[in-house]
Amino acid sequence: MREIKHGIFSIFKPTGPTSHDMIDKLRKITGEKRIGHAGTLDPLASGVLVVGVGREATKKLMLEVKKEKEYIALIKFGGVSDTDDRQGQIKNTEENNLPGIGQIKNILEDFTGHIKQIPPVYCSVKIKGRPAHRRVRQGENIQLKAREVYIKEISIIEYQWPFLKIKAVTGPGVYIRSLARDLGERLGVGGYLYELERVRVGEFDLQSCVNIPERS
Repeated sequence: MREIKHGIFSIFKPTGPTSHDMIDKLRKITGEKRIGHAGTLDPLASGVLVVGVGREATKKLMLEVKKEKEYIALIKFGGVSDTDDRQGQIKNTEENNLPGIGQIKNILEDFTGHIKQIPPVYCSVKIKGRPAHRRVRQGENIQLKAREVYIKEISIIEYQWPFLKIKAVTGPGVYIRSLARDLGERLGVGGYLYELERVRVGEFDLQSCVNIPERS
């Protein structure tokens, strides 16, 4: 692993730890308390996590949050999840007519450009100063409002029922979990996010990532 210095760079977040867990590891490695990240990755997700080490770097992270992002996502049809991914409680749905790839391509076109998207209830969006996921876990019944987001492009990599693998290039604030949920709903079969890798944030990609030791 190359030496970690002050500044903005990308690290690789594996599946399992939270983004905050990765920041804690960096604090132990560097001895620097002023560390932040741009764009949270859920525990289920892996890939590029842009971080800022040091006071000046953390001040500039908001610029990184706004940059274009690229994801490789695996969506599973035939069920719905209360978290919109496979880590939640899954309820299987009944499918009478399995969607064909042509139908999926046509519907995906409706999810590109400037669209309205409702974030998952288990997310970090704050309601009166507190993250939505904390309120839900404490038993609150919340409803998040739709927000306008931008999805530049969605392309199909592979489709074999019940799995669909896609590449999505997005602007800031897009939830791929919501995309999986909404696509499954439009197809009438239900859907949720099964795997996710963020392969690029702005100019940072997987090749530029620093790998953090599992034990630090």
